[in-house]
Amino acid sequence: MKPELLAPAGDIEAAYAAFYYGADAIYLGLKKFSARSSATNFDENQLDEITAYAHHLNKKVYVTINTILQQSELDDLLKTLDICSKYKVDAVILQDLGVAHLIKTQYKELEMHASTQMAVHNYQGALYLKQLGFTRVVLARELSLAEINQISSIDGLETEVFIHGALCYSYSGICQFSALEFGKSANRGKCLYPCRSVFENHSQSGRFFSMKDLALENEVLNLKATSLKIEGRKKSALYVASVTNYYRHILDGNKPDKSQAENIKQIFSRPWCRFHLNGKDKTIIDPHFASHRGLPIGKIENIKNGAFLITPSHNIAKFDGLQIEVKGLDKPFGFSVQQIKLNGKNIVEGQKDNLLEIKLPEKYPYLQKGMDVFLASSSQVKGAYPYSKPKPHAFGNKSPIDVYVEIKKNELIAHFQNFSFQKQGLFEAAQNVSKVYDSFLTAFQKTGETAFYLNCLTLHNPDNLFVPLSVINELRRGLYNQIELPQKHGHISELPEPLVNTSKKFIIKSDDYNLLRKIDLKPFAEMIYLIDENTEISNLLNFEQDKLRLALPTICRKPDKLLPKIKNLLENGFLKWEVSNYWALQILDSKKCDIVFGPFLYMLNTESILMAIEMGASRINLSIEDTFQNLKELTSLSPIQTSLIVYQDTPLFTSAVCLRSNDCAHCNHLPQWMTFTKCKEQYQALSKNCQTMLFKNKPLYLSHEAQAINPSFYQIDFCYKSYTPEQAQNIISKVMSFEDIPFSYSANISNSAI
Repeated sequence: MKPELLAPAGDIEAAYAAFYYGADAIYLGLKKFSARSSATNFDENQLDEITAYAHHLNKKVYVTINTILQQSELDDLLKTLDICSKYKVDAVILQDLGVAHLIKTQYKELEMHASTQMAVHNYQGALYLKQLGFTRVVLARELSLAEINQISSIDGLETEVFIHGALCYSYSGICQFSALEFGKSANRGKCLYPCRSVFENHSQSGRFFSMKDLALENEVLNLKATSLKIEGRKKSALYVASVTNYYRHILDGNKPDKSQAENIKQIFSRPWCRFHLNGKDKTIIDPHFASHRGLPIGKIENIKNGAFLITPSHNIAKFDGLQIEVKGLDKPFGFSVQQIKLNGKNIVEGQKDNLLEIKLPEKYPYLQKGMDVFLASSSQVKGAYPYSKPKPHAFGNKSPIDVYVEIKKNELIAHFQNFSFQKQGLFEAAQNVSKVYDSFLTAFQKTGETAFYLNCLTLHNPDNLFVPLSVINELRRGLYNQIELPQKHGHISELPEPLVNTSKKFIIKSDDYNLLRKIDLKPFAEMIYLIDENTEISNLLNFEQDKLRLALPTICRKPDKLLPKIKNLLENGFLKWEVSNYWALQILDSKKCDIVFGPFLYMLNTESILMAIEMGASRINLSIEDTFQNLKELTSLSPIQTSLIVYQDTPLFTSAVCLRSNDCAHCNHLPQWMTFTKCKEQYQALSKNCQTMLFKNKPLYLSHEAQAINPSFYQIDFCYKSYTPEQAQNIISKVMSFEDIPFSYSANISNSAI
């Protein structure tokens, strides 16, 4: 069975183009709660139209509600789910566990697909979400072919894999860079892509975290996934058409078409890569430019008289767009071709392999021989992907109704279920009885802008009477004006009684055993120790076990190395755990263990808290991406304990992309720190065990705001970076007194626009 080809639809034109060029399904966002909030997205009428059209073609529509939601947004979420139910979308792609809770309890007709924002990156995580009720998981982009195919072997669970489009440097869903730096959260669809900026590293500058684009091409034939997904809800219909067409041909058994690939690169493209599909790849960064490059067609051979010479590998026409890589510029130098010469004569189109003279615009940067030239826009390609579409409003999701009409000598009555409408009159015998039914049928088939269509008309006319058409139309309008079909209207779930916090308690978390051993732990209600496969169990026995909680890493690409350690710890009576990804919940038995939800299982609304309770959480960690007002409201409503990180060296992102220049085969995998600067702001990157994490060079500290939020626990976090016992003790003293700490930042907790 062929896999599903899933295309993006940032607007309705892209949707029509996707279906025309062979997509089996599309995914789209509505006006709210889309991780691509800057795309055009769909309104209710457009969703109605495109789902009806897709189902007419026997194709599918998935709606993305893949952001995390605050408490004040739950009413709008219910309206959005009502719309999804009303227009029979085939699935909802979601990140927030609150959305999952509402679907599981009130919208069971909707299928749940786990967004890539949920960072599903191993077999255990996928299996857990299946058991939670998800029918499909969208896998993390970082996975290898072997990992994808292993997860795709889970019986009864669909898998969805990205095959083409933009890549993030971080695992999706655990990047807080944009949120903490600018108050624009990627988890809320507002990412400003700071990772694509220019950074300084010692004497070098470049876009060290800016990824090439993914393009698996014929490698898709090796994937055992259910659905193959093209990224690009912010791209044009032309782009969607070209990429969908390219992969449709491959999936239909054809070799990759070079000319089709060239078309895509002219419409929009960064350099292409396979990411880590076939193993770790260190050539997946595009350090010079973050934007559209185009199709490489040659190099500048000479410059003279305001023009340059080139022997292109592709035709160039007048008004085509060219771009030239010029180091030092923020993006390639681009311009529209206004004049082409061949042997000194003006031509409209220059053929490939001929020496052409291209006139430059009046103002152009310093150019020199050998610079790369790209065809970034082609008039020919712009017209190469026409598509057809239905007439406006030709399709819609209307419900069927069956109408029963009685004709009496002095009265007409039309019925539908509990609705009826009467019309008085004097009706005489019909000359042609068969035409009476035809007149009623024609009239009642006109349902106009209503939410229904006529499925069946039954006419009871025992006296064979005639009714004028004008009267029939009045009867129809009278009945149809009364009919109101039942619609889904969800409600916010009722909460148990909230906990009342009367004292300020503190938790300490660290990955440094020696630090915990040397500082005073008595003031803390609990200590959390972040473990890995190298953790020595004997060390943990030195702590008070009833006060010790063990934290599992968010990302665990090789769980088989860690599982024996976890099993051993459980057997030794360690039953208190913190988890920050779904894989850990598959390993731990919530009926036997005391489980706390860490910060990457985002809790920003009461529906997500209720879902956490159902999943076995005894406490939830509030999000440092959240705003003061929402945090304060959640702590006042939560029926279980809450904790808030008030001091932390926060990972801005976590990545599977390695920064080291060495050969992977000879890497010692030991921690290595690197310093980067952007706009006078310093950052530190930690490379360890094939994983990269980026930190600001100063810690996050929430002091004055935190006191008013009033969680069950305040958490001080000393993970990843090294602290001496004296440094840690000094920080602890200040945090517990809510004193200011110099050289720290408070993120955007007071920003209501996050």
